[in-house]
Amino acid sequence: MTLTGPLTVALAFALDRAVAEPPESLHPVVWFGRLVALFDREWSRPRLVGSVAAVVLPAIAAGAVGVVVFAAVRVHPFAGAVGAGLALFASTSLRMLLEEARGVVDATAADPADARDRLPALAGRDPSDLSPEHLRSAAVESAAENLADGLVAPLFAFAAVATVSLPLAAAAAAWVKAVNTLDSMLGYRSKPVGWASARLDDAVMWIPSRIAAVAVAVAAVDPDALRSARRWAATPQSPNAGWPMATLAGALHVRLEKPGAYELNAMGRLPSVDEAHRGVGIVSRAGVLSYAVAGVVAWL
Repeated sequence: MTLTGPLTVALAFALDRAVAEPPESLHPVVWFGRLVALFDREWSRPRLVGSVAAVVLPAIAAGAVGVVVFAAVRVHPFAGAVGAGLALFASTSLRMLLEEARGVVDATAADPADARDRLPALAGRDPSDLSPEHLRSAAVESAAENLADGLVAPLFAFAAVATVSLPLAAAAAAWVKAVNTLDSMLGYRSKPVGWASARLDDAVMWIPSRIAAVAVAVAAVDPDALRSARRWAATPQSPNAGWPMATLAGALHVRLEKPGAYELNAMGRLPSVDEAHRGVGIVSRAGVLSYAVAGVVAWL
């Protein structure tokens, strides 16, 4: 057993709490997004180009991170843990997600127009016609979904490999984050080039989305929420996003709804300000729990 894996997770958690996100000019995910943006245009054979991008671009991200952490490990194991911790910090996000969600929820009570302006940073939907209740629903849904995408998936990819190799574990987290970034930028029906990225993300997120649902249920101290999620999780078009969102809807006993797309717990009412804040609080506790469990897995 080695403590470098848990130390790496602890460092990533501490950095997330302290600074939330790296500066944009130094953020590796921002750099990767600029690379992905080069593929976001019309192509004569979009599925072929998109398939190549889905294979090559995450491999580039993983390879770059793995090489840097490997070099740090060669200098000193502690330097390797620091390098891996920085890489894991850049690959995960919790505090920023919670701050954005709380900001939207607060704004729905004081200034719904401001909430509509803030929502696109959190959720990929048109906010212009959304009521305050639907804006709160979007914030809660996005907090739950991004718990899986932005934290659980890269964090547990790291933890699963950490006992084998610290550089490979950091590379695994970067690869998962790159896959998710590709999907978030290209994986839309309106963008044929993103077909392969979307399918790859569906496969990669199958397990993390369900781990996130369990974390939400545990954080809410409500095992019945998982039973409710089994009934509603298939309602959204995504094969994965419904799990953490439906579990949170069950834990809050509210309806979460994307108008014209899906309803989770259709018999409930849309969340109040207090209920939405409680939902974000549950996601916060689920995130801390995820860090803790990942640290243990990385140590075993």
